[in-house]
Amino acid sequence: MSIRVECYSGRKSDERPVKFWLEDVVLFVESVIDEWQVPDGQYFRVRADDGNTYVLRHDRDRDEWRLESFRSEQQGAIATDPEVEVKPN
Repeated sequence: MSIRVECYSGRKSDERPVKFWLEDVVLFVESVIDEWQVPDGQYFRVRADDGNTYVLRHDRDRDEWRLESFRSEQQGAIATDPEVEVKPN
């Protein structure tokens, strides 16, 4: 699922996400729990101000963000793309 993401840009552009939009809902990133690199992009596991955990992927070549998975505190992990492997906690 493509999403809109606003990032903090310090030493480099798009250093880390600070807020993102799911349709009309804006979510603020309270913390970056984990991040890891892949050959064509970067993943961020973040906790948002709604208390849920999201895995966001930034495709550097396309400059495109995607929501790869979502974890509700009540429901567990839900992958949004069946071909995506989510890095375990």
